[in-house]
Amino acid sequence: MFRLSLGRPYQNCSGTSRRHALRLGACGLIGGLTLPRLLELQALAASPISAKAKSCIFLFLEGGPPHQDMWDPKPEAPPEIRGPFGTISTNVPDIFVTDQLPLCAQMADKYTILRSHSHNDNGHSTGYHYVMTGHRPSFADGDNPVPNNEYFPSIGSAVSRTLGQRGALPAYINLPHPMSAGGPGFYGAEHAPFVIEADPTQPDFEVKDLRPPGHLSDQRLSLRKQLLSGIDHLERERNQSQGKAMSTYYEKAYSLVTSEDARKAFNIHAEPDAVRDAYGRTQLGQCALLARRLVEGGCRFVGVDAPGWDVHFNCFPSLKTDLIPYADRAFSALVTDLEQRGLLDETLVVMMGEMGRTPRINAQAGRDHWSMAQTIIFAGGGTKPGQVIGATDKHATAPTENPVSVNDLLRTISVLMGIDPDRTFLGPLGRPVPIVDGGKVIHDLI
Repeated sequence: MFRLSLGRPYQNCSGTSRRHALRLGACGLIGGLTLPRLLELQALAASPISAKAKSCIFLFLEGGPPHQDMWDPKPEAPPEIRGPFGTISTNVPDIFVTDQLPLCAQMADKYTILRSHSHNDNGHSTGYHYVMTGHRPSFADGDNPVPNNEYFPSIGSAVSRTLGQRGALPAYINLPHPMSAGGPGFYGAEHAPFVIEADPTQPDFEVKDLRPPGHLSDQRLSLRKQLLSGIDHLERERNQSQGKAMSTYYEKAYSLVTSEDARKAFNIHAEPDAVRDAYGRTQLGQCALLARRLVEGGCRFVGVDAPGWDVHFNCFPSLKTDLIPYADRAFSALVTDLEQRGLLDETLVVMMGEMGRTPRINAQAGRDHWSMAQTIIFAGGGTKPGQVIGATDKHATAPTENPVSVNDLLRTISVLMGIDPDRTFLGPLGRPVPIVDGGKVIHDLI
């Protein structure tokens, strides 16, 4: 993985920093064939579904966005449950969101609201790990520094390994900093994300490492690469695993530095002011715009880590003025822009966090961790838009219809991108490890 450092790390309530999180550095017969499994196999066999999404933009609202204050309003609940926000209709009959999402309400026919995602890991780092890998972590939430997924690969790394690059850009990119559980696990450095630790809202934003030194000609750059290859060969003989990893980094770096297409894709300043304004001049908005440029340039999986959603204390002013409006503008602009460019059908957009928030407002006028109910938003990439999947009870406490698990989510993303989720790779102990261990496809979404 490559890293650029800029700015200070953000910390959630556990006091851990995301910057600690990621650093450079069974085949067999089918058993128990139930109807859901049969439907899933039919979905996997359907080439129009598996070929639909060429890329995925994964907007991760880190900390846990409050589902009842955004996508799953409960207007009939008491004030301590429903909160201070009102409810508005969308452009799809009988679909309602809170009045803090006016832009998304106007284009609800372009995405799907899934209100019944649920799991039982209430930790930030552990929940993040679970959502990104489909496996429960071996470490405790709050460990500092935060352990990374050293064994199980993230969904982005699985996309990288199975689909590979389709252009000059890396297959898997994180921005504007590492996703704390976005690492490659036992897949190795080749499938780690390229990480841009820089803020695209800044006027001097650029991926500086993509610009070769001005005094070096192409010939001298090539000679330096040959010299490095010789040194790398000696290092690999001395320390095979470390040498192989560093060789991977060097090759990725060289291919990016010498690629004009890569530099163009990262050049967000080439966008007209009107387009940048439409996304919002916020970190989330400009990261979403940059993500669109990256999938346009061939990137397979772009993970955008958007912090600030750990709203324990006096949360409603910040939800109203900062957090929800920024997400409303960024998501609506991204989906609209992709559609206008003819990219929405082949780009899967997912927006979620590691958890939801408690049904009842706490004594500090905030909402605490609540993983038992959460809303996920999907658009494009072969998904069926203009609908709501699942429901929660009258207090948004738990799913009452179509409960969806973490592995259901990861299995569905895999299928939409044409990946067999049951495909296995040999782990460090020589045992086959499937891309997704269990779960079922969310058929109503496809």
